[in-house]
Amino acid sequence: MAEDSDLEKTEQASQQRLDKAREEGDVPRSRELSVFVNLLASGGGIWLLGGGLVAALQTFLGSNLRIDRAEAYDTSAWYGHFSHSLVGVALAFAPLAGVVVLGAILAPVLLGGWLFSLQAINIDLARINPLSGLANIFTIRTVVELGKATAKAVLVSTVAWLMLSHNILSMLGLGLESTRAGLGHMASIMWRIYVFVTLSLGIVALIDVPYQLWSYANKYKMTRQELRQEARESEGDPQIRAKIRSQQREMARRRMMTEVPKADVVVTNPTHFAVALKYAQQGNRAPVVVAKGADEVAVRIRELAAEHAVPLLEAPALARALYRHVELAQEIPDTLYSAVAEVLAYVFQLRAWRDVGGRMPVIPDKIVVPAGMDPFEEVAAKSSAYLVAEGELS
Repeated sequence: MAEDSDLEKTEQASQQRLDKAREEGDVPRSRELSVFVNLLASGGGIWLLGGGLVAALQTFLGSNLRIDRAEAYDTSAWYGHFSHSLVGVALAFAPLAGVVVLGAILAPVLLGGWLFSLQAINIDLARINPLSGLANIFTIRTVVELGKATAKAVLVSTVAWLMLSHNILSMLGLGLESTRAGLGHMASIMWRIYVFVTLSLGIVALIDVPYQLWSYANKYKMTRQELRQEARESEGDPQIRAKIRSQQREMARRRMMTEVPKADVVVTNPTHFAVALKYAQQGNRAPVVVAKGADEVAVRIRELAAEHAVPLLEAPALARALYRHVELAQEIPDTLYSAVAEVLAYVFQLRAWRDVGGRMPVIPDKIVVPAGMDPFEEVAAKSSAYLVAEGELS
């Protein structure tokens, strides 16, 4: 059962899979949305520029339907006059054409964004294979597209028929009106039909866009096995990565151990933790942790410190606080200045005693760290709370 579930496409496509599909020229697209946007652009352009377009057409028809006797017998003169008028009409319609072209270019951006892929225009012999073409006819996607086309045709036809039947009397009466009034009335009827047909196509687009997004996501769903394989290919084998991380930790540990002989003091727990501190008066503002470790690493730090005569000082609370709150090569925080100062004072006194003799310094045995810095306090507090809760329950 587990193997079967790994082979079922139940997982959403990874970003890598989607990027690959985009490179191949496959993104979610909605033809209905493009048609709707193009209609909006065309209608909006006519609504904004309609006055200028009507004036340009009136000028063109008026100047070319009235031809004097000389132009009628002079073909070159008539052709020049007609060409000049045609250029004027073309210039008047150029902004509308620009709006329509802009709508056609921007429509795909609303779903799928800009896309230019050379792979999409590569010749694929499988696409022109008749057998593959016949197989593609009988697919769920083809049935859905046929249903969408049929529903769209029925909806648009119904809306157009309702609008025409509602305005049939007005349309029959156009012949009884004056030319100017009839043209204006006809334009008003056509505009209302356009608005309702466009709205009906907008409804189709609102339904089609979520479907296209769902269909695209479903198309590129992946199995769990594919996800694991992709992760291995992109990030490498987990065992190899674990081995690399282990080697990196070992190298970092070795580098850290080379700093122990240079330390000024090693603060211990005394058995579980060990933290090596170094204070360069000319370089750092505060002492720096050059090495730290727990359990076996702490044992090795203590051994190196003993081999190179680095002082060892048992300060359990301070060792735990330094191990918990300070990273390697990081200066100690302000809250631990006072405690570390006691340690360094002892170390400097110990050095002076070794160099010139005199009275041996007293080992500090009551170094206190501020509240909240010792992780042992958190453990103790949780244990106390647990015991109290157990007592109340009992």
